[in-house]
Amino acid sequence: METTYNPHSIERHWYNTWESKDYFTPQPADESYCIMIPPPNVTGTLHMGHAFQDTLMDILIRYNRMQGKSTLWQAGTDHAGIATQMVVERQLAQENKTRHDLGRDAFIDRIWDWKAQSGGHITKQLREMGASLDWEHERFTMDDGLSDAVQEVFVKLYEEGLIYRGKRLVNWDPVLHTAVSDLEVQSEEENGSMWHLRYPFAEGEGSIVVATTRPETMLGDAAIAVHPDDERYRDLIGKQVKLPLTDRTIPVIADEYVDPEFGSGCVKITPAHDFNDYEVGKRHDLPMLNIFTIDAKINTNAPAKYQGMDRFIARKQIVDDLKAVDLLVDIKPHKLMIPRGDRSRSIIEPFLTDQWYVKIAPLAEPAIKAVEDGRIKFVPDNWKKTYFEWMKNIQDWCISRQIWWGHRIPAWYDEDGKFYVGYSETYVREKYQLADSITLKQDEDVLDTWFSSALWPFSTLGWPEQTDRLQTFYPTSVLVTGFDIIFFWVARMIMMGLKFMDEVPFKEVYIHGLIKDSDGQKMSKSKGNVLDPLDLINGIDLESLLEKRTTGLMQPEMAPKIKQSTLKQYPDGIPAFGTDALRFTFAALASTGRDIRFDLGRIEGYRNFCNKLWNATRYVLMNTEDKDTGLNAADKIELSLTDKWIISELQQVEQQVQQYIDSYRFDLAANTLYEFIWNEYCDWYLEFSKPVLQSGNIELQRGTRQTLVRVLESLLRLLHPIIPFITEELWQKVAPLAGKTGETIMLQAYPKTQLEKIDSQVEQEIAWVKQFVLGIRRIRAEMDIAPSKQLQVLLQNGDAEDKQRWQIHADVIKQLARLETVKWVEGEAPESAMALVGDMQILIPLAGLIDKDAELQRLAKEMDKLNKELNKHTAKLANPNFVDKAPAKIVEKEQLLVTEMTASLQQLETQMEKIRGI
Repeated sequence: METTYNPHSIERHWYNTWESKDYFTPQPADESYCIMIPPPNVTGTLHMGHAFQDTLMDILIRYNRMQGKSTLWQAGTDHAGIATQMVVERQLAQENKTRHDLGRDAFIDRIWDWKAQSGGHITKQLREMGASLDWEHERFTMDDGLSDAVQEVFVKLYEEGLIYRGKRLVNWDPVLHTAVSDLEVQSEEENGSMWHLRYPFAEGEGSIVVATTRPETMLGDAAIAVHPDDERYRDLIGKQVKLPLTDRTIPVIADEYVDPEFGSGCVKITPAHDFNDYEVGKRHDLPMLNIFTIDAKINTNAPAKYQGMDRFIARKQIVDDLKAVDLLVDIKPHKLMIPRGDRSRSIIEPFLTDQWYVKIAPLAEPAIKAVEDGRIKFVPDNWKKTYFEWMKNIQDWCISRQIWWGHRIPAWYDEDGKFYVGYSETYVREKYQLADSITLKQDEDVLDTWFSSALWPFSTLGWPEQTDRLQTFYPTSVLVTGFDIIFFWVARMIMMGLKFMDEVPFKEVYIHGLIKDSDGQKMSKSKGNVLDPLDLINGIDLESLLEKRTTGLMQPEMAPKIKQSTLKQYPDGIPAFGTDALRFTFAALASTGRDIRFDLGRIEGYRNFCNKLWNATRYVLMNTEDKDTGLNAADKIELSLTDKWIISELQQVEQQVQQYIDSYRFDLAANTLYEFIWNEYCDWYLEFSKPVLQSGNIELQRGTRQTLVRVLESLLRLLHPIIPFITEELWQKVAPLAGKTGETIMLQAYPKTQLEKIDSQVEQEIAWVKQFVLGIRRIRAEMDIAPSKQLQVLLQNGDAEDKQRWQIHADVIKQLARLETVKWVEGEAPESAMALVGDMQILIPLAGLIDKDAELQRLAKEMDKLNKELNKHTAKLANPNFVDKAPAKIVEKEQLLVTEMTASLQQLETQMEKIRGI
């Protein structure tokens, strides 16, 4: 075995072995377990959110696979309509071409070519993370089977009246010329202005002042709105005002949407260019006047002077013209949220256009009920409130996009604009009895990417065909996802699953937090705080890291600040930590909170943990390889108390870890294993084993060797779902010594608690030993006594049990605590440093050994700590609610603790008096 742990020498080897031997493919079993991977964009690269989420899914998959279930982690990628189209359009731009130069079919072919060459990058990265996905059955949202499912759902929903075509307001990207979903819009606070404009009354003198952040949209105003209870404007309701710079008049209306405290308390209503105004417009039957082209230029519905102007040029011209006719009252600085397309970075325009919609209310009702009646459970439970809020205020879903890459809408138009929905043009002609002479043209639009994603849990398993995989794995077991897509993806999968499978798509939804930097800031390229998980695995030098963080910034002026921050945080670059260390970090951070702070110090600590596990295994192998580990049933074995103790403790750890993983508390599972392996197994048990292995008792030696390998082998299986690579490497060497057979740890049984091996009496014995040794070590540390110095120790005030325990454990305590002599004393003892084990005093004579003032300070700290604990327990006993309602045994235990602490304080006070007298 290599003397040092080198993750890169083992990780790739083991992943290739697992995949080549089809270990990720579901094995037949009585019980199935399935997770659908949230399909990453085919254009994507692995970011921290992916790596975190995929680690948690892989833990669940490996854990359930080891429990003997037929386990499927469905692999696949999303065609990512806009994102993928933009990648290929940028390539064409470098050739001085556009997609229109190629034409639709040739452009689609070009995208497929790109996918074949570069589209699998993220799946390679997932392999590097150790993700045990069923690659043999990998799916793509645009492959033939999933495309058939999409078409089937569209046609069926249309035939039931649940898909329709209508004119409504959408998020419009004026650069990409398509509607986009709310999730593809990023709103950020920016500095802007609030313009106060005067609208003259149509009859008589006077005017009304409105405040707006978008003066250019006034050309599409349909009304002025005031609050119905606003006394200032009640008399104006129903009057007409002149719309400045136009020849139109518009009414003053009353609507509770208006905030009387905002601006002047009067709001211009532009139904075709604002989502709130659109709702007001529908309530009051206002005209919907669209004043923009698809490029966000002023169209022919506006006065001729402004037609063809870009919206922001028009804004400046309109403000100048209003000023010229004395209708501009004021301009004030104003911070506002600006919506930008996450791909184009252009400002999104609310735009009135013809689109395809899903009538969502009939689908939402059963989806709400499925969560209400417990068929679907959210973890943590509070996220169902968010789900209900969204679902009970749901709007019809715009599913059409004005791009070329995606599932083309299965609708055909005749020359009069009438459309026909069906599976193909041939099907449409037959169903609607259309003559060959009638020219049909398929709809140019494609479906929203989320439409195909909503079918993911059943389309990937072969639906609409009734396949064996569909029967076995639907409904799936759990969905693991972030809270940001509960509505966009989770809710839609529930609606579609119930509609087309008549069953929920998953039984549980585990919602994890979002990875942020160590200061709690969102990771973003503009802040220069993004960490690449592959850089954490493989390492990156400072120069490459700086180049990565400052290249392609939207705001190049940020580069110096980002460089300074990076230099401060990572002056030597980022070292290679390996995949297992990163995975353990993610598991240990996976609490129930919304935000997860990622600190590089944590991954360094867990890299050290992997190293500790490696070195512990080396110690075990050095003491067990080619030696008797009790594999022969005929040989007599004797277990020491410390063997029984570690076996007993292991049972409880096994029980806790299973409970934690079953309840999605990955943080508690990881921390429980860390504490047990580092502190109990490595720091204590391995040390306890040395005196036994050095003794001449063959039966005890055999028992300890057996315990060393069996406990380690169990720990490797417990750890495997979290850190698969190192555990496989070590298990291959340890398993034969523990009597285990099999090709891989992946397919071994997950450890199960054996309650009969829990021995509380032995645990109390070893707790006494540990307390004794820790007392000596604490005095050494606080008094600055060298660890190698052999000490003379006196024991005082021990009872019969203490004396019996000392006799049993004297040899191991002397070795661990480095003690030269130990004597029991009665009566007056010399001035000494003291530690307590219960009532028994451990005394280290101070003469010539310690600094008097330092020891007094140490004792004062210990008394202060004990006083705080005593006050806490005394307060509990002083609380009538506790004393009256708690079980008698619990109250007695509290009373005993108070008595013991009071006695300990008195002893410490006596000790201080002794030292003062030195």
